Amino acid sequence: MSKKKTDLTLEHVTIEAVAAEGKALAHVDGMVVFVDFAVPGDIVDIHVYRKKKNYMEGFITRMIQPSPHRLDAFCEHFGVCGGCRWQPLPYEMQLESKRQQVYDQLVRIGHLHVPEIRPTLPSERTRYYRNKLEFTASDRRWILRGENAESIPENDRMGLGFHVGKFFDKVLDIKQCHLQRDPSNAIRLFIKKFCVENGYEFFNIRENRGFFRNIFIRTTEAGDVMLIVCFFHEDAPKRESLLDAVSAAFPEITSLYYVINEKLNDSIGDQSPILYKGNDAIYEEMEGLHFKIGPKSFYQTNTLQACRLYGVARDFAALTGTETVYDLYTGTGTIAQFISSKAKKVIGIEYVPEAIEDARTNASANGIRNCEFFAGDMKDVLDDAFVEEHGRPDVVILDPPRAGIHPDVAQVILKAAPKRIVYVSCNPASQARDLAILCRDYTITAVQPVDMFPHTMHVENVCALERNS
Repeated sequence: MSKKKTDLTLEHVTIEAVAAEGKALAHVDGMVVFVDFAVPGDIVDIHVYRKKKNYMEGFITRMIQPSPHRLDAFCEHFGVCGGCRWQPLPYEMQLESKRQQVYDQLVRIGHLHVPEIRPTLPSERTRYYRNKLEFTASDRRWILRGENAESIPENDRMGLGFHVGKFFDKVLDIKQCHLQRDPSNAIRLFIKKFCVENGYEFFNIRENRGFFRNIFIRTTEAGDVMLIVCFFHEDAPKRESLLDAVSAAFPEITSLYYVINEKLNDSIGDQSPILYKGNDAIYEEMEGLHFKIGPKSFYQTNTLQACRLYGVARDFAALTGTETVYDLYTGTGTIAQFISSKAKKVIGIEYVPEAIEDARTNASANGIRNCEFFAGDMKDVLDDAFVEEHGRPDVVILDPPRAGIHPDVAQVILKAAPKRIVYVSCNPASQARDLAILCRDYTITAVQPVDMFPHTMHVENVCALERNS
């Protein structure tokens, strides 16, 4: 059914609970209403912008009485920026809502049999917890409410920040972001100012034209900083002027890269970052292990919470030192190396060749000799011949992308019949789908949600499975 737009207004509505996708919900005349940026206990008037057969969607037009739970948003961009939608929600309520989200996906929707779901493991930091951010340049920034688009000076039309909501071509200019520690904000503001003052053409996402495109900033707990500046086409004098200026202004940048990206999207996974100055990588430490992070490496974006997440996975694996472990979707081999001291042998598989190179480098630097890493598409690499050559796994650890695992991979795991499976997921919905397949031969014995992204609806979830006797 197509989405129906409407101009309906609902008055004096009491918000009842937190819902999916960062919304809250209420009931009006027996119909569910999903409301943006609301908190349970708010009494509000709602403008309904979409009405379907079983539900409506709307936003608050008047706050009659705020909930006693409601907090003031700490970010000036709240409500326009697409991130950190749960700022008004107390952290304890966020954690419980994430636990409920896991329950809904696994039990209410997925009809899986699970033990009592543990309370969500909280993040040590609820602000400045991210180690990686991407900011997009736009020659026509998002116009804020109250601004007159016709009177905005030309040099104030450019933006460097985040996409607005679900609009691929709308970019909100960010003054201060509370997700990544210094010098992230200062670097972004410096680059924008330099490009504006020197007449650099900001990218036009819809028309695919311009010069300055986007930046990535990566940081570590030890203070390393990696900056990647992306351009739509080569202009050596302009490129070098910007890179030299930012390097001089921020000597704490330890790794400076640039990318010439002529594609229609901003991703650099298929591009070749070029080292302009400094080290080729930054390094993160976890329980005495050091991990090399290159410009395209995957690494959990909440460093401190990643250590706790991997600790849960290791505990669920219940290793005794005699097991062969398969770490599927291993990334840069963080989980594989994190558990290696407790296992006999660990086999890591990942589809990104650069990540596997980093994994091998990390293992060698960490003096780990019982880990082997292989690159390739999981459904192609992990077949019966691979299992026969490298040994049947006693334990399989899964940490796939949001889409979950391929059905062929699930069948190979079932055929290999490990004693235990530990499934780490950033998407409980796809996890529930995959678990339904695996639970043909396995029983879920533990469920632990982990909060990797405070003030958002996203939740990581770890499930332990034991093979049925």
